Amino acid sequence: MPDNLPGRRRPGRRRPAGAQPLDRDFDAGTLSSLRQAVLATATAAGLPADRAGEVMLAVHELAANAVRHGAGAGRALLRVVGGELRCQVSDAGRGSAAGTQPWPFTPGHGLWLVRRIADRLSVRSRPEGSEVTAVFRLPRPLGAAAAG
Repeated sequence: MPDNLPGRRRPGRRRPAGAQPLDRDFDAGTLSSLRQAVLATATAAGLPADRAGEVMLAVHELAANAVRHGAGAGRALLRVVGGELRCQVSDAGRGSAAGTQPWPFTPGHGLWLVRRIADRLSVRSRPEGSEVTAVFRLPRPLGAAAAG
């Protein structure tokens, strides 16, 4: 069976206990439940409560941008990869009939806040939609410094 199938992990790659990926569609009516799920995922990934709250805030701001400036809905994908929590928020864009405009990436918007909170941020905006990935370093497990 190939190692790249969903749910299959490569040998030697350990995920923190309880750090299951979060893959959720959202719209304006589900932002509250998305915040709760993001907070639970960030906490399960090993982030302290204050940092998990920052992750929740960042993902909420990205999702709100997707709702407001995108197609009114989007998808959030959070997963632990190589000692980091990667939070990807995407939308399907407004479509050519509405005259596609990328999200406004100017100071004063939620993206400014996300840039301040995240360890890394990447933004891709195309006519078919926007995709923003905010990356948060996870704390090293106790004893990891001595073992490495």
